[in-house]
Amino acid sequence: MDVGIEIHTRNSQKAQTELLTEGVLRFLAALHRTFDATRQGLLAAREAAQARFDAGVPFDFPSETAHIRAEPSWHCAPPAPGLEDRRVEITGPSDRKMVINALNSGAKTFMADFEDASSPTFKAMIEGQINLRDAIRRQVDFESNGKQYKLSPNPAVLIVRPRGWHLDEPRITIDKAPMSGSLFDFGLYFYHNAEELVKRGVGPYFYLPKMEHYLEARLWNDVFLFAQSYISMPHNTIRATVLIETLPAAFQMEEILFELRNHSSGLNCGRWDYIFSFIKKRRADRSAILPDRKDVTMEVGFMDAYVRLLIQTCHRRKVAAIGGMSAQIPIKGDERENEIAMSKVRADKLREVTNGHDGTWIAHPLINKIAHEIFDQHMLGPNQYHIRREDVRVAAADLLNTKVPGKVTSRGVRSNVSTVLAYASAWLGGNGCIPLNHLMEDAATAEIARVQLWQWVHYGVRDDTGATITADYITKLTDAAVPEVRKAVPALRDEHLHIVAKYLKEQVRRQWPSEFLTSDLMPYLAAADGVPPSWQRSAL
Repeated sequence: MDVGIEIHTRNSQKAQTELLTEGVLRFLAALHRTFDATRQGLLAAREAAQARFDAGVPFDFPSETAHIRAEPSWHCAPPAPGLEDRRVEITGPSDRKMVINALNSGAKTFMADFEDASSPTFKAMIEGQINLRDAIRRQVDFESNGKQYKLSPNPAVLIVRPRGWHLDEPRITIDKAPMSGSLFDFGLYFYHNAEELVKRGVGPYFYLPKMEHYLEARLWNDVFLFAQSYISMPHNTIRATVLIETLPAAFQMEEILFELRNHSSGLNCGRWDYIFSFIKKRRADRSAILPDRKDVTMEVGFMDAYVRLLIQTCHRRKVAAIGGMSAQIPIKGDERENEIAMSKVRADKLREVTNGHDGTWIAHPLINKIAHEIFDQHMLGPNQYHIRREDVRVAAADLLNTKVPGKVTSRGVRSNVSTVLAYASAWLGGNGCIPLNHLMEDAATAEIARVQLWQWVHYGVRDDTGATITADYITKLTDAAVPEVRKAVPALRDEHLHIVAKYLKEQVRRQWPSEFLTSDLMPYLAAADGVPPSWQRSAL
């Protein structure tokens, strides 16, 4: 084995033996040595851009790429096999039961998530890869507690979301540096499955998260070209859908599609992370204060502008514009509350399809029927590329519009505190996707809650009772919430609640909020996997 490659955990030895072969390790090392310096440069560029935003440089469409936006003749690749009709896509982590249930759900595609719906323990990351490998080969069936889980004859098309460019994989180092989580997830999946997928009539398809600049899309495109050449696969076999879930990316949709055009399968409205980014990127802007999380809906000005621009951009370039997640899940034992929840799903999907979206996301197999009915009624063909939305005129001011009806309430503050405590504690315990208040929540919800609390403290916002939201006030609420959250989610461990409570109290006292709580808390997962601090790029 290449002496520069080191594996720093003994967890999941069987999966390691099966997946981390000499061949794949050489491939991962080649990806790292070829592309990690560029990745690090782009992450540094994010910090420089944030400094400019903090100094008052306005967000705007890049002047250097005006010619790309103005040129009408370029289009993206045609839909790849299995991606012609994406009207309902289900998402979730890559544990074996979820993989089977999602692929059997009746949705058109399943996005197996190594990012926000997963806690990146090494076991979850590598055994998730085993589950996908087995599902592709129709060898994923298993039995648990007397119940059989079997893949249906016509499962959904598989799409994989690797971790974002900002996340490391500290359990694997190459030349003494942690590998990129993005390249690790992509590399393992591509190396073991790309040729098998093509043999089965589809291809290696991906969702790409958290990008902030078109040069980050260019890096992905370079990775795709390199990987296809490495295994002698024809270029442009890969397809990737980009989640537009950061504020800077909303100003560069055309450019992102252009960079990936021969590998592109469209854009997706990553709505919850987009709200998180809207607050975080405008951290120095007092005018960007938002009300309670529940009031920031898809109908408010800046969200509606972002949706309309995304649909117009995608259809102009002949690719799919996929809608966002409905987080509602069925409520058992309360027919009235369940109908209220399902009516919200119907309204959300109706808004999306009538706006011109080509598909939508769901978080639970039982929501599939509702989403399908709405899209089947209003989208008679496989997509809506013909709805060009030439009526849309979105300016920078529309994407920055903070006129959001609502207010900051004491209930909203307490809800944010409880959400951070519950989600981040579950994440530390290895669960990246949890039901909270009849919603299926992932990291994005906790991130919104975290940065809202920071924002309200930083700017001394008053809640609806007239109380000023201070760091001491959040500390008091956090201490009071810990036993309540422990009671509401009994599976949480006290040590994890203690870590998260301490973390939240520190966050609201910082000059600026951290970039990602997942990056902040990753050292705990790495340590649990046996990785010494000396091999981790950053720690709390």
